[in-house]
Amino acid sequence: MNQTKQLIDKLEETSQLTKEEWIALIQGRNEDAAQYLFERARYWQHKYFGNGIYTRGLIEFTNYCKNDCYYCGIRRSNRQAERYRLTKEQIMECCFSGYKLGFRTFVLQGGEDGWFTQEKLVEIIRTIKEAYPDCALTLSLGERSRKSYEELFHAGADRYLLRHETADETHYQSLHPSELSAAHRKQCLKDLKEIGYQTGTGFMVGSPGQTPVHLAEDMLFIRRLEPHMVGIGPFVPHHETPFAQEAGGTVELTLFMIGLLRVMLPSLLIPATTALGTIDPLGREKGIQAGANVVMPNLSPTSVRKKYELYDNKICTGDEAAECRNCLNQRMKNIGYELVTDRGDYCRREKEEIYV
Repeated sequence: MNQTKQLIDKLEETSQLTKEEWIALIQGRNEDAAQYLFERARYWQHKYFGNGIYTRGLIEFTNYCKNDCYYCGIRRSNRQAERYRLTKEQIMECCFSGYKLGFRTFVLQGGEDGWFTQEKLVEIIRTIKEAYPDCALTLSLGERSRKSYEELFHAGADRYLLRHETADETHYQSLHPSELSAAHRKQCLKDLKEIGYQTGTGFMVGSPGQTPVHLAEDMLFIRRLEPHMVGIGPFVPHHETPFAQEAGGTVELTLFMIGLLRVMLPSLLIPATTALGTIDPLGREKGIQAGANVVMPNLSPTSVRKKYELYDNKICTGDEAAECRNCLNQRMKNIGYELVTDRGDYCRREKEEIYV
């Protein structure tokens, strides 16, 4: 515990560890170290955000995808997937209901679907921003050209989520077909930051073949990138993928990595993910108590919720948007937090002092 605690203290003081120190910290974790880490994570969480939890209204608008990632339920080779696309009118209906419920950030998420051309996406973005100028719009549309990112940004998009999944090239290739590369994904993230997006990345915890060395590389990459948002969740297998029989990620390690992220970069926007809630009934609550400060209720029509199945047994597929928000609001209140009606923009804050 002493070495692990010392490494947590060093991380808190300097925001940096060497690769060897990251490996030792992750390998040396135990229950006592985790509780100490979560205490420090909550210190920074409350210092910068109080007990407020930001909400993002998630709109999963297409489950078509040209990619064939080995872990993903909407990969193009899954012939059992029931495909769908929302119309612009359906997307606007989602925004309308979400706005009434207090959402001030909408997240357009989908597979890499060429049917939604650049022109169609620009039109959708402009329509949303004209109707809801006080709201932030986040995109999660995968890898695109820098020119495409620039046009979407100038159309009104504020943020972009693109999880790097794993920073190690060899590990990345074990999870993806040969046409995808970690280097290209990292370049996309660099482009997004340079363009001016509030940029989010992240990784799977417990993906097949992952080791503490890979997680150390993830943390070093995030420290260098200095993103505004980091979303991590446990790997959860999908029955129609090559990884159907692989073991899933654990709640324990996912929470530990959330705590490390909060201590390393206290200003981060970190969601307590649906995947975490899928493998543990109290997963999202535990994520908040480990240092997360964002939840992402689903605004998609209930008729398509089950079809956007990235992994098996995804929760909240049958709830209406109001039910989702009310349920999460009560869950947060039960652990001493509250959902806030706020865009929840990233605001960089420097650590003033470690102990006050």
